[in-house]
Amino acid sequence: MTTHAPPRPVGSLLREWRERRRLSQLDLALQAEVSTRHLSYLETGRSRPTAQMILRLSEHLDVPLRERNQLLLAGGFAPAYPENAVDSPEVAQVMSALRAVLDGHAPCPAVVVDRWWDLVDANSAVTPLLDRCAPHLLEPPVNVLRMTLHPEGVAPRIRNLPQWRSHLLEQLLHRARALQDDRLLALHEELSALPGGSDPAPPRGQVVVPLVLEHDGQVLSLFSIASVVRTATDVTVSELVVETFYPSDEATGAWLRAQA
Repeated sequence: MTTHAPPRPVGSLLREWRERRRLSQLDLALQAEVSTRHLSYLETGRSRPTAQMILRLSEHLDVPLRERNQLLLAGGFAPAYPENAVDSPEVAQVMSALRAVLDGHAPCPAVVVDRWWDLVDANSAVTPLLDRCAPHLLEPPVNVLRMTLHPEGVAPRIRNLPQWRSHLLEQLLHRARALQDDRLLALHEELSALPGGSDPAPPRGQVVVPLVLEHDGQVLSLFSIASVVRTATDVTVSELVVETFYPSDEATGAWLRAQA
């Protein structure tokens, strides 16, 4: 017989988010302009928060929209933020804008990924970099981190694999812990078990961690910039990240322009 854990009280969940953000009750109370006593009553269950109070505290705790909906459900309220698919009419304008960003970034590679680093979209400059990946890694949903670090993926062509691998795993673990997302934690455990070494030391003489990749005899050095839709009120849109890659040296820039 399958048993399910009882739902968590909303006060307990709010306390976890406060502790995750390393805030005392006094800190949060001052930010949200509520009394420390009232906040304590909410966290212990002595008082029941309104939907407005849950949203107010969530805003000051920088809780992602997906988890804000979960807090509302735990408090007995309907979710406040819609969650539409990336191919839905509601998200079409945003996806069109993101596609324009991808196309405009050519000849440099650019991708759009979701909360779990699953590929949502990419420009044509990404395709040549994936031509030696095993077919099973390119079957949807394509996970960009798995494809990058897997020995049948991009990993064998990454010149600074220990360094790049450490950088990606650190990002993944930070997000997994910040969100307490079981899927991200499982992904981190999976990818940590792959070979590749570790080198968390910053690169000497460089201001960013580059991805140094060998492709058809050419050594490419790229760094990335991540962008999000800050004004999103849809769960799906709020979790999309645009990762744009730029050449770290003139030789890489010339090669990318030549491919165009």
